[in-house]
Amino acid sequence: MSLNFPAMKGNDMNIPTVLPQSPSDTSDELDNTQAAYLGGASIARDRMAREAPLDAEALAAVVASDIVVVSGCYDHVERVLQALEVPYQIVESGSLDRVDLSPEQLLVVNCPGDLTPPEIIKVRDFVAAGGSLFTTDWALRNVIEPAFPGLVEYNDRPTGDDVVGIEVVEADSPYLQGVLDGDDEPQWWLEGASYPIRVLDPDRVRVLIRSGELGEKYGECAVAVVFEFGKGEVFHMISHYYLQRTELRNDRHAMSAEDYASEKGVMFSPAMSMMVNDLSLGEVEAAATSARLFANIVATKKQRNS
Repeated sequence: MSLNFPAMKGNDMNIPTVLPQSPSDTSDELDNTQAAYLGGASIARDRMAREAPLDAEALAAVVASDIVVVSGCYDHVERVLQALEVPYQIVESGSLDRVDLSPEQLLVVNCPGDLTPPEIIKVRDFVAAGGSLFTTDWALRNVIEPAFPGLVEYNDRPTGDDVVGIEVVEADSPYLQGVLDGDDEPQWWLEGASYPIRVLDPDRVRVLIRSGELGEKYGECAVAVVFEFGKGEVFHMISHYYLQRTELRNDRHAMSAEDYASEKGVMFSPAMSMMVNDLSLGEVEAAATSARLFANIVATKKQRNS
């Protein structure tokens, strides 16, 4: 079966377009996080092609105008898109009011989410009309609370610089397919002063990923939540989605990136093997988990638009 995906119409502003890059296009000077995401995204794409071919087809059909990213000084979700080889358009913080958003788009607002009151109203109306919104960390207070009151809020107990284990709640959600398998033990980095998510309306807000450790330490278990608003959907994650460190908590985490790929039935290319040669299983597992989750969100949105 094959799907035909229509191209998006352009916006009323000349938004810079970022085209997909392959690992061969990247610099030889990569930090561990960049290398982990390139390896993790490679695994996520390979598995999606085998396990969910329609999702893989939708992901490959994404064009830059499908995704608008609002830049942030703390988080960089666009780097996950780059690792997944997915094009997007980027808007500097403070310029969203000049962009003509379409309900078929996915809007990403990086932490801290410093939007003006008119921009917050624009985001709310965009979601109500059918748009999808993805936000991280401090955008909880800066965007989500004022735009969608009464659903989730910051519990006013900022985290320390910490790493916690995570677990899937909605195993049958299309957003979580291929994210966690039976033996996986991924971790989520909590930036110092991350905002724990308090769910105010459990009938409307679904917790996709949780952490018992997060709840014990900071009062709330939710790591990733989603809720519907009007015709659209809102996703929010605690901390930064472009994660920057993990902890090697057991012997499995200390195994190699190649070992993780082998677990998932994936064979790295020679170039990719060299790129992740110095990385641990734990580093690539964390990156692959978040890469697949975001790939699922993008692919599901694209398929709905068709």
